[in-house]
Amino acid sequence: MRNKVLFFTNICLLFCLNVSIQAQDLLDKLEQEYPDTPQYQLATFKASRISIGHSVETRKKGVLELQAFTRYWNIPNSSGQSFVADKMGARIGVEYGISDKLTFGGGWSTLDGIFDSFLKYKLIRQRNDGKGAPVSLSLFQNIAYRSERNPPLIDINRFDNFQDQLSFTTQLLLARKFTPQFSAQISPTYIHRNSSAFTDDPNNQFAIGVGGRYKIGGHVSIVSEYYYLINPLESITTYDAFALGVNWELSDVMLQFKLTNTWFFSEEAFITQTPNNFNFNDGNLTFGFNAIFVLHLNQKDKINTD
Repeated sequence: MRNKVLFFTNICLLFCLNVSIQAQDLLDKLEQEYPDTPQYQLATFKASRISIGHSVETRKKGVLELQAFTRYWNIPNSSGQSFVADKMGARIGVEYGISDKLTFGGGWSTLDGIFDSFLKYKLIRQRNDGKGAPVSLSLFQNIAYRSERNPPLIDINRFDNFQDQLSFTTQLLLARKFTPQFSAQISPTYIHRNSSAFTDDPNNQFAIGVGGRYKIGGHVSIVSEYYYLINPLESITTYDAFALGVNWELSDVMLQFKLTNTWFFSEEAFITQTPNNFNFNDGNLTFGFNAIFVLHLNQKDKINTD
């Protein structure tokens, strides 16, 4: 009787061991077929611009973005208007996703005839599975060429040669999507101008930008940005750039409406040379309108998330 019990016990142990081995093999196969892929946060901001400045977002590989930016403002005590405002500025630009992490872009602004180009690379992507980085981080590098003098302002650049008219902007764009409705970004900024017309003006300037987006429903969001300039120019009176606006998403089109105190589009210009404060005094408010068109050149699938 005892031998029979031992026999059946051994049979049960072998059976359980075999089942365990087969179960482990099945788990290994499932692990290979369904790996623990990182869960990244998508669409911290819905566009490459929050409002007046760059967001942490890069374009996906093969995506071409066409941009038309405009600004309208009044001149105090001016009797004439053109297109419902005394003055108008515009920028035409393009951006292209070289890879999912690297974007190249450039454009031309009518005010001061500024030509600019940039590279933006996403170094870190926010994870939403609690296993990785809690923030996204992009590196932005811009070069701008000022081809004209601006009569309303004092010329702070020398125009002796080509190099005098160049400036460079470097930013670290650090952002987090806290909820599907709310995202925020901080942007430490370094700006270098190759020349200065006045010895008191710094060639190297530092600023910190903060911005945010809050979705209020549907495809409409409220956005705002502020840039604090640590060491402003001495030759002219400038103010920190501020913007408050609404972004409206329409499939592959983004429309951005804003009130701001800056006329300029290039980082070097609007961060360091904004001539007006943000208030309702005559001539201080500028109305801005951005139209951004996205073309998917070689992408089969488009992802649109909140």
